[in-house]
Amino acid sequence: MDYRDGRDLAKSIVSKLRPSETLVILGTPYIHLKNTSSIIKDISNVSLAAQNCHHEESGAYTGEISADMLVSCEVDYVILGHSERREYFGEDDALIAKKIDLVLSKNMGPIYCCGEKLDIREAGTQNKLVGKQVKEALFHLDADQIQKVVIAYEPVWAIGTGKTASPEQAQEMHAHIRSLLKKQYGEEIAERISILYGGSVKPANAKELFGQPDVDGGLVGGASLKADSFIDIIAAFE
Repeated sequence: MDYRDGRDLAKSIVSKLRPSETLVILGTPYIHLKNTSSIIKDISNVSLAAQNCHHEESGAYTGEISADMLVSCEVDYVILGHSERREYFGEDDALIAKKIDLVLSKNMGPIYCCGEKLDIREAGTQNKLVGKQVKEALFHLDADQIQKVVIAYEPVWAIGTGKTASPEQAQEMHAHIRSLLKKQYGEEIAERISILYGGSVKPANAKELFGQPDVDGGLVGGASLKADSFIDIIAAFE
């Protein structure tokens, strides 16, 4: 998506949004951040997210985008640990934890992604893997910090594979993640933390997914690239 396409998509989404208390976060590539920030500046329930940032605060890292650069673009959230970052760029939870700390220090909210591949799901060890990811990336945070984190569960095996995670499977994993949070931080704090589902959310399945008790929203991929389908997904949450 080039600069013009990104601008037009953001404008179209904003023009179609109905008044609502539902928080909508637009997670754009770097080239669209500043322009999208200006498009959404007067809309109280729309925030801006970057799709990644570098793990060091400063230094000679040609081609990387620092957290301070994101702050200057009025970014509210940063997506960290996305399955594609793990798969294609070798990011692990030790590195992602550094990014989370940096993003929090700059008063932005981390959207932390976790989830399992097909072989792990077929082996029945998905809870163990996702639990390990959550603990290694997040459990060094104190009670105040963890409440600023959004968690996004990505069943990697259900993204672009033709396989579909059922609402029951989504709920099962979300409940598992929340149970880990309860053990570490207590029930009150765990209930305040939003856990999003990121496994090919579409208008056709959004309402049933969002109706699950521990699914607090969606991390929407391809369906967000068309304004009408994205608006339909947002409406399904309301």
